[in-house]
Amino acid sequence: MALSEECNRPIGIFFVCLGNICRSPMAEAVFSHIVAKRGLASHFHIDSAGTAGYHVGEQPDRRTVATCKKNHVAISHRGQLLVQKHFDQFDYILCMDRENLSNSTRVKPRSPCRAKLELFGSYSEDAGDLIVEDPYYGGLEGFEEMYERIVRCSEGLLERLIREKGIQTKTL
Repeated sequence: MALSEECNRPIGIFFVCLGNICRSPMAEAVFSHIVAKRGLASHFHIDSAGTAGYHVGEQPDRRTVATCKKNHVAISHRGQLLVQKHFDQFDYILCMDRENLSNSTRVKPRSPCRAKLELFGSYSEDAGDLIVEDPYYGGLEGFEEMYERIVRCSEGLLERLIREKGIQTKTL
């Protein structure tokens, strides 16, 4: 098992958007799906939250669920709020846009913490993926575009972690 360098534990990946019903639960589901397909699920602890408490306890948006289902990606999540403890429970806190990054920075403890705070889109090779736009006020097409962007970012993230953390992969 590839473990976090600091101690004997899986690598913690935490996705963040505004309400935790569209982008971040989809990123959590897609990244979990990709690592499971590669036989690497035991190497990771994956979760998500929002920077605003609008949807705490709610299931993901029906369009997020429909898009995941269409792509054979299981999704099961209840909305939660990003809090300070997450910065010590996860190695990476990955935000969908600059506003989420700014809001997450305000939540981050002043004392040193475990998590590295970044834009999720920085892991895609496509520069157009830096910001994962919020599709909430649009139609299903926006959710499908978001899905494709999240897949690219997730694959880039996994490849970088495999390389940097020395995760052993199975040959397919």
